[in-house]
Amino acid sequence: MEDLFDMLEYKKQNEPLAERMRPTTLSEFMGQNHIAEEGSLLRRAIKLDNLGSCIFWGPPGSGKTTLANIIANSTDGNFVKLNAVSSGVNDVKRVVDEARSNQKMYGKKTYLFLDECHRFNKTQSDSLLPFIEDGTITFIGSTTENPYAAMTPAIVSRCRVFELRALTDEIIEKALYKAINDKKRGFPNLNILVDDDAVKHIAIMAAGDMRVAYNALEMAVLTTPPNADGVIHVKLKDAEQSIQRKSLSYDEDMYYDLLSAFCKSLRGSSSDAALYYSQRLIKGGCDPVIIARRLIAHAAEDVGMADPQALVIAVSALTALKNMGYPEGLIPLSEAIIYVCEAEKSNSVVEAMHAAGEDAEKVKDDFVPTNLRNTPYMSKEQLKTKKPYLYPHNYGGYVEQQYLPDRLVGKRYYFPKDNGYEKVVKQIRIKKGIKEDK
Repeated sequence: MEDLFDMLEYKKQNEPLAERMRPTTLSEFMGQNHIAEEGSLLRRAIKLDNLGSCIFWGPPGSGKTTLANIIANSTDGNFVKLNAVSSGVNDVKRVVDEARSNQKMYGKKTYLFLDECHRFNKTQSDSLLPFIEDGTITFIGSTTENPYAAMTPAIVSRCRVFELRALTDEIIEKALYKAINDKKRGFPNLNILVDDDAVKHIAIMAAGDMRVAYNALEMAVLTTPPNADGVIHVKLKDAEQSIQRKSLSYDEDMYYDLLSAFCKSLRGSSSDAALYYSQRLIKGGCDPVIIARRLIAHAAEDVGMADPQALVIAVSALTALKNMGYPEGLIPLSEAIIYVCEAEKSNSVVEAMHAAGEDAEKVKDDFVPTNLRNTPYMSKEQLKTKKPYLYPHNYGGYVEQQYLPDRLVGKRYYFPKDNGYEKVVKQIRIKKGIKEDK
């Protein structure tokens, strides 16, 4: 027994810091207040051990696996973990057989946690579907990809999707200090001192990824020799080396001012200013990916339908940056910055989105017109009053018919402007008889 205990203790001590500090209860879980705050649906369901099939979708290090582990620690049922990369149909069958046996013999339900669930192909997903449907297993998926685009729709439709966001610098900082001060799970038997500016630098450079932050802190601690007093003193330069990013050559306020100036220069069509601020940010230590993401947002927000190609080029720049790395990836990024700046501008997309979103929240009796409904699920009475659906391609590509709910007939959200490609869109819509005045 002592040997077994020693092995377990050795394994625990040699686990990465990110694993040692992984929260095991909801009270320890930090961030994601939009879905996990006190009193939220997710928290209530986990506490009551009554969570249905769900998918956790979010960027790396945002807490998806941690939430799954908390569920595992909170349930009286069986919790089985699989990884979609290395698992297949046979693994699903084995889990299902065990789930049926446990349900029959002990009355226990089974949770199946599938990491990287977007990697399951259609055949693998189909093998899982009937057992999610009949309640043999409760499915919990974890993915960094948009499940609505990357997963089998039949699986997604039977799950509640919880979208996690990249963690804030403040949350990551708080978690790092907790690891530093936790003498049991953090750095037992080590006398460490980590400067505040080192913690802040790691938190910022982790870019919302808690795992990256923990790994950087652990690397800094384990590679810094103790001083004469036996203290491992982690300074800013150690943090820079551990996360391979130099400290920003500006304070936090100036960082956000520079980022704001970059965004406003894009909107204001100043290529020179946008290029300068992008380089000022990058030279100061900002991750170019952050700039590329902002560029994509502005390609849709400020250029929009005036030049739809801007969004394609901005997304391509991010892809090129990730594939090529630094510094070569800055060339396509700079090209995209210039394109977005020089493109004609229109915010009609954002205006349309906000207007439609406002009605989506306010209008209650927004029944889908009968001509657009899914016929197989309509009752006999509904079928009698159903308007015929007019297939546009039978009428040359466009035919006038009701698309909006009765309460919103005649409502307009998108109004093309007289900029760039939107002039063409406007003429096409006029030919269709669509009035352009607000």
